[in-house]
Amino acid sequence: MFAKLRPDAVLVQAVIAGALSFAHLHDLAAAAGQDGWKAWAYPISVDLLLVAAWHRLRRLRDEEEPTRSAWTWFAVALAASLGANVATAGLLDLDAVPAWLRILVAGWPALAFLGGTLLAHSPAEPPAEPVDDIEPVVLEVEPEPPAEPVAEIPAPEPPATPALPAPAPPVAVPDALLEYARKVATDHETRTGGPIDPDTLRTRLGVPAPMAEAIALQLA
Repeated sequence: MFAKLRPDAVLVQAVIAGALSFAHLHDLAAAAGQDGWKAWAYPISVDLLLVAAWHRLRRLRDEEEPTRSAWTWFAVALAASLGANVATAGLLDLDAVPAWLRILVAGWPALAFLGGTLLAHSPAEPPAEPVDDIEPVVLEVEPEPPAEPVAEIPAPEPPATPALPAPAPPVAVPDALLEYARKVATDHETRTGGPIDPDTLRTRLGVPAPMAEAIALQLA
């Protein structure tokens, strides 16, 4: 069983409008001296340029690219179609077409060829170059030397004074780490107006507390 055909009012209207515009363009081209098959080729050229410009316009919109060139050629084709419709409405004597109109009709093929070529072969814009990420500064931090074991101190004999534990060895701070700490301290003082404390310095540098205190002493 064949499906029941339902006429589409919009499609019927488009066919009627296209046929009338086609006829008007043919009549104008024939009046301007383009006889025979050339008069029939003019409306085809105008309609094809109009469709190509609209197709290019929709594609550029989907790709979020500039649509100025597509709008320009769409306006040119629309002006040619609309101008022919108005000219054949009795406002122009088709038996005495002015010279300027003959020039426009004769020059249309070259203009349409240029527009179609630009619409079909317009190069795509190159993608924007990504911004290079800032390379992180890798600091080689020397490991903290292990603490020396404290020897057991025998119980002092009274009234002898108990011996004090030996002081912990100083923490070595690499020059690169110290230079980077100076930049961090300068930035902190610029933003807060005060010197950086060891706890903040330890958090910013990611170093142990003894090393942060040693750096803070050298920055003081």
